[in-house]
Amino acid sequence: MARIRLLEDDELPEKTRAQVQATEAAGADASVLRGLAQHSGFFDRYFEFYYPAHNGGLVEPSLKELVRLKIARLNDCFT
Repeated sequence: MARIRLLEDDELPEKTRAQVQATEAAGADASVLRGLAQHSGFFDRYFEFYYPAHNGGLVEPSLKELVRLKIARLNDCFT
């Protein structure tokens, strides 16, 4: 069960809505985007940190994503 209400398309800021729709069109889960959209300032700052951390470094982004999903599953979080 989500602890943060996920915003519907009509509640999302226009920029965020475009990101959510592109993510979902690619077949990916946009739940994190919908949850972070509750606070637009946090949304922007989070991705300033997240994308360089996720895409950089020695570990491949695909492996980082698998680890993230495993940790989420172990904590009964399905986003």
